[in-house]
Amino acid sequence: MSRKLAHVAGAALASVLLLGGCAEGTHPGAAAVVGGTEITVGDVDETSRSVTTALGQPFTASLALSELVNSALVQQVADQRAVTVTDAELAPAMKAVVGDQAAYDKFVADPVAEEFLRGVAKAAVGTIKLGGGTGITDPNVQQAQQAGLVAVKDAAKTIDVSVSPRFGKWTDGAIDGKVSGSLSEESAQAKAKREAAEQQQQQQQQPQPQG
Repeated sequence: MSRKLAHVAGAALASVLLLGGCAEGTHPGAAAVVGGTEITVGDVDETSRSVTTALGQPFTASLALSELVNSALVQQVADQRAVTVTDAELAPAMKAVVGDQAAYDKFVADPVAEEFLRGVAKAAVGTIKLGGGTGITDPNVQQAQQAGLVAVKDAAKTIDVSVSPRFGKWTDGAIDGKVSGSLSEESAQAKAKREAAEQQQQQQQQPQPQG
């Protein structure tokens, strides 16, 4: 799969939660509740571990939760609008999201990682269809994906989303539009935080002037 196709198919996957606040309304043991769908802390931790193994690099619990919330949210919006995604559409989307066959094989070797990847791919295709597209091979896929993101964001205003304070806060139904090219690439928000932390560390290590 080309990098461009991987970017398109993965565009709905790294919609990172807007962190930095408290959230109320989750059940005990729940990491998040999206409408009538509950995502447990155990689900998040298990997903984080499995995807980290499949990727060969850290995939944090917060990012895992953001993807699980996004997948659940897109699914509910798709259900409201009678938008469906077939198994035939999912198979190529799953491969496109991870970018290559070797990475795909690692995901499908683990039932938890495979289920996560399936949800991410389904959300990606669903978002494109919500924007008027036909799927990842649509000739106007980028426009359809952007329109789909707007549709999901708008519909999210009517869906109750609660996130445990352990992970952060869902703010005004907003989804961060900055996305990574694929699961194996660092999200823009994560990269910005990492670079800021590295810069701060470098400043702290600089020798102080003698007075």
